[in-house]
Amino acid sequence: MQLYPEPTVGALIQRKDGKVLLCISHKWPGLYTVPGGHVELGETLEDAIKREVKEEVGFGITPVELISVQQVIYPPEFWKKGHFIFFDYLCETKNEEELKLDKREIQDAVWVTLNDALSMKIDKYLMHFIKRTIDRSLPFLVMWKDR
Repeated sequence: MQLYPEPTVGALIQRKDGKVLLCISHKWPGLYTVPGGHVELGETLEDAIKREVKEEVGFGITPVELISVQQVIYPPEFWKKGHFIFFDYLCETKNEEELKLDKREIQDAVWVTLNDALSMKIDKYLMHFIKRTIDRSLPFLVMWKDR
């Protein structure tokens, strides 16, 4: 049972050609998502995102910019009930390394343009993240409360 909101990081990873990585995870059934996860005690947000990406897709990234902070309370799309604070980072990868997916977390992944990502099956949280990446004038902080 969750007692407090969980801080999590999400990485919108952009390659040199401008394409971003979207993933399929059993935790967000039927939807594309981005690599990421919880922040461990004593860990910075930037260290957490580097660790999570390395664990889930197998390569290193550099966090470029904190794009948005989203308060996500009981998202119906998530595989279990939870309350999260999403710290969404635009990241870059210098290496065009082959994906090494941790199949326990990420079942598939695809590189797409930001505009193509908007027409894919994504939830409103990732939609906000991508739109905010495209247009930085959108609100930085968003609160979502679902039941």
